[in-house]
Amino acid sequence: MKKWVLLILLLAAVFVGCAQNNKVQNKTPVENLQKSNAIVIGVTDKVTDLDPANAYDAFTWEILENTMVGLVKYKPGTLKIEPALAESWEVKNNSTVWIFHLRKGLKFSDGTPLTAKNVVWSIERVMRLKGDPSWLVTDFVKKVVAENNTTVVFYLKHPTSYFLALLTTPPYYPVNPKYNPNKIDSDQTAGGAGPYKIIKFIRGQEIVLEANPYYFGMKPKTKKIIIKFYRDATTMRLALQNGEIDVAWRTLRPSDVLSLEKSNFNVVKVPGTYIRYLCFNVVKKPTSNVLVRKALAAAINRKEIAEMVYRGTVEPLYSLIPNGMWSHLDVFKKYGDGNVKLAQELLEKAGYSKNNPLHIQLWYTPTHYGDTEADLAQMIKTQWERTGMVKVTLKSAEWGTYVDYARKGQMQAYLLGWYPDYLDPDDYTTPFLSSTANSWVGTGFANKTVDTLLKKAQEIPNQNERAKIYEEVQKILADQVPYVPLVQGNLFIVTKPNVHGVVVGPDMVMEYSYLYKVS
Repeated sequence: MKKWVLLILLLAAVFVGCAQNNKVQNKTPVENLQKSNAIVIGVTDKVTDLDPANAYDAFTWEILENTMVGLVKYKPGTLKIEPALAESWEVKNNSTVWIFHLRKGLKFSDGTPLTAKNVVWSIERVMRLKGDPSWLVTDFVKKVVAENNTTVVFYLKHPTSYFLALLTTPPYYPVNPKYNPNKIDSDQTAGGAGPYKIIKFIRGQEIVLEANPYYFGMKPKTKKIIIKFYRDATTMRLALQNGEIDVAWRTLRPSDVLSLEKSNFNVVKVPGTYIRYLCFNVVKKPTSNVLVRKALAAAINRKEIAEMVYRGTVEPLYSLIPNGMWSHLDVFKKYGDGNVKLAQELLEKAGYSKNNPLHIQLWYTPTHYGDTEADLAQMIKTQWERTGMVKVTLKSAEWGTYVDYARKGQMQAYLLGWYPDYLDPDDYTTPFLSSTANSWVGTGFANKTVDTLLKKAQEIPNQNERAKIYEEVQKILADQVPYVPLVQGNLFIVTKPNVHGVVVGPDMVMEYSYLYKVS
């Protein structure tokens, strides 16, 4: 059996197992118990844009995936793609023409009819507005046409065997006609046709979801989901312990998880392909010098980060493509872990010394990735300064501002994380390294050879040939160092004992419609 098949089966088993393990942990006779009409979820995360034309962060996508839906979707807790708004489809002309047949009688969450024209309008809007995730459409779709009210036809720029996986992402979701057709509608709550609708949104405070009465699929097990935003993990943990919330999601500190696991709470481990990495601005000084970037990469000690910052809940990562995914190579191992001598040699070549140290700003965002982020930034500062030739100034900004700084290329070195859009090496390379797709991250990296290789990999159906291309791309990544992979981690969900139905999909998004609690 081919390696990639084994990987898919393994990941599917992991995600299904995660859901099943939660059911085992919560194995309580509930037939005679009353279900609650509301569940409160706490997060330290933030919403960016409630508009799939511009949203490109994991938590906002979680909201969109629970309030919108596309032509197809992942079967909850698995890697299997199943019908959603479309009940069937056909593939023609060497995977360049995809024809989707919609269910009849579809409606948006406010009762507005949803037809093929709405699907086309929404996708063309994404292409026209050119927001951060638009490359997921524009790099692949030549045009999209509504042949009639129930038929959508995509004409692709090149054969794309994983096009169904792309269709599971928010840029392909049809949005309510109330969305502004000509600009990003960041606070628009009209949503789409998913299992929930937004009935209240106070930025930075809470978002309230209610079951969509017009949803074509399974009725949510809990009518109302309330999401409360917390400034830090400590406050969220106290809210859980005080009974103010039912679920603590992204992101508790590792020490909190270990402590709560010993108490009466349920702790659900979500293994997956979540990665953390460091970005360098390759256009502006001093990180425009590749010798500087290589030196800073050599000084990074991933093992120390994994143990000291994350308490062993993550593993070192030496490429942007995760451990265990086909085509992964440990390309950054050539720099070592905490290789101070190599870092010093490279800094000397770049013109720096102990008397003339490199001065650099390292940015982080304090809550989006949890309270450990300040610890991670401090650890990297310590590792860089061990060379005796680097002086680091730590800078921070809240998520909304941070994203804006990144888009505008205003930071020298900065920390980010990645949750998969779709499980393919393309999703760990193209968004970062393709000059037509990476404007959202702000590194300024552009390489014609890489652009050509990535496009070629998208067009080739043979996985072995694709793997060779991604291996070559990873080697260029390690040679040019616009990013430094740090760790690959697990996520943890902590719930009250009476909360059931925790299901997290392959994209590490929680399915709210399966959650319920008993009183």
